Amino acid sequence: MLLGMLSGLMPGLVHAEKADREKPIELEADSVQVNDAKKTSTYVGNVILTQGTLIIKGDKLVVREDKEGFQHSTSYGNPTTFKQKRDGKNEYMEGSGQRIEYDGRMDKVQLFTKAWVKRGEDIVHGDYIMYDANAEYAEVISGGSQSATPATPNGRVRAVIQPKKKPATEGAPAADTP
Repeated sequence: MLLGMLSGLMPGLVHAEKADREKPIELEADSVQVNDAKKTSTYVGNVILTQGTLIIKGDKLVVREDKEGFQHSTSYGNPTTFKQKRDGKNEYMEGSGQRIEYDGRMDKVQLFTKAWVKRGEDIVHGDYIMYDANAEYAEVISGGSQSATPATPNGRVRAVIQPKKKPATEGAPAADTP
């Protein structure tokens, strides 16, 4: 059940707004350094990345392109956050950590330190959250008592999963019908 929840929680992956991948990436920051030789760009200061419904905010964002043209990014902040609309639903995924890494080749997202991911009313907290879309594998790890937060005072992994809403029975009378 937790794996199913996490697969729906992670950004830019299985349930994210599919049209976002076709949208241009817009970046805002106080400054940027571009190194064409190393194929890296480093954005610093109140960084905001927008691509369709995806919004990532942080203090610093490093984007690297590998030899095959895949994008890899690392966002840093205190915290760094993301928010993205779920595909075909009027619902958003959002999350936070001190660092968020995305591997475009492996389609893998990792959130580090005081991490949490939320979809609707479901939420998971941990010191490390990883989702690998290709392997359909998720992992949440606690950092023990040294990683305690107000949401996880003992530093343990914590998840809150709401019960599924049952569909209304067709043809059944309304509750206030005599």
